[in-house]
Amino acid sequence: MTSSQIEKADRFHALHEDHGFFVIANAWDAGSARILAGLGFAALATSSGASAGVLGRRDGMVTREEALAHARAVVEATDLPVSADLEKGFDDAPEGVAETIRLAAAAGLVGGSIEDFSGNPQRPLYDLAHAQERVTAAVEAARRLPFRFTLTGRAENFLRGNPDLDDTIKRLQAFEAAGADVLMAPGLPDLAAVQTVCAALSRPFNFMAGIRGRSFTVAELAQAGVKRISLATSLYRAAMSGLVNAAREVKERGTFGYVETTMPTPELNSFMRS
Repeated sequence: MTSSQIEKADRFHALHEDHGFFVIANAWDAGSARILAGLGFAALATSSGASAGVLGRRDGMVTREEALAHARAVVEATDLPVSADLEKGFDDAPEGVAETIRLAAAAGLVGGSIEDFSGNPQRPLYDLAHAQERVTAAVEAARRLPFRFTLTGRAENFLRGNPDLDDTIKRLQAFEAAGADVLMAPGLPDLAAVQTVCAALSRPFNFMAGIRGRSFTVAELAQAGVKRISLATSLYRAAMSGLVNAAREVKERGTFGYVETTMPTPELNSFMRS
């Protein structure tokens, strides 16, 4: 724990208190973190899907140790505050979730999210009471830290086969009552749902962009009441889409037209440390 981490934590908390909204960009390694910082984003986040992809795995197939090592690399790449996608806290039990928050702080993070997705195909969502207990444990662990760790509670209904807006709001309100600083419900279907959710909460709401047909403009989201907009895996997928398209051009057509639209090496290097 350093004074730099305290300053980052205060800066990150202030972003949620300031008037208006902000976009938190999701990096997938140190290089992408440097680029996003150089482009002027005020804060960064990790993405569980992107961190898994970097290791050649699918989302949800990364251990807590691997996720925190990944987060540490992003933290150390820039001076920006970094919040992590901590999935379900890498444990079913509240005590394990609390330990994840302590380890996240030790990795240099100043924020993180805990979701109610269990990973069990038969019962993909934790019962509300247990989900709230897990968020409560995370909040209590965060409050015992010597700096302001911003805890996000995530309701996963719309990504996990239960697109029930009323239940989603009920879960978010329970996480708010448990002390979560920020609320999040990925996959909301339209702006009316976003506005309904924001109106039902008294704490900042994070909208996750990156889903086709459900990624609205920054201006529309701000008008709906969103405080924070995250980009999930979308930047990583955009980069990997460029890779696949370029490689296919070479493999299937034998041409190198993609080179004409790529960033010149000196420009790319301008984002990196010497």
